[in-house]
Amino acid sequence: MGTNTAESGILDAAKRCFEQWGVAKVTIDDIANASGVSRATLYRLFPGGKEVLFSALQVRELTDFFDRLTAEAAGVDDFEDLVVRLIVAATRELRADEHLAIMLGSEPGEVLSQLTVEGLPRTIRVATQYLTPLVRPYLSANEAATVIDLLVRLTISYFLAPSDTIDLGDPISARQFIQPGLAALAFART
Repeated sequence: MGTNTAESGILDAAKRCFEQWGVAKVTIDDIANASGVSRATLYRLFPGGKEVLFSALQVRELTDFFDRLTAEAAGVDDFEDLVVRLIVAATRELRADEHLAIMLGSEPGEVLSQLTVEGLPRTIRVATQYLTPLVRPYLSANEAATVIDLLVRLTISYFLAPSDTIDLGDPISARQFIQPGLAALAFART
């Protein structure tokens, strides 16, 4: 759903409320008050209430994330450089996301579920939609989907459980880490 100004304002207010009180404790009244709209308006724009609104916020945040990520990859014309830039940019985005940090601190179970079990399929779908045009010049459609799936899972995994030896936010470390996998992929394609 494209967001209009009222929807955007409600999503912004919901984000602030979720950060302040956590998803479980926030009510529709809290969000309506914070956004300056009536409950009726909120339900008209987000039929289904808090769950639909929370889902819309997640979609908006994910879309914004991949907009920034694809902008970071603009102008790259080498597959290895593209993969490194995507991994590094995604890792840095995740680390710098204040909302994510607040939510991890206040509701780690909900956030972990959204990053792994419940939300991972959505994240992979959005990543595939955004990143396939960048990867397709180098790989077949099936290979592109597989590589994107792997990159999403890898980046989230290393974000949630950082390594003492691999820093995916550092271009040199990220490149050293992915080179064997890319070499295996290239070998398998020949």
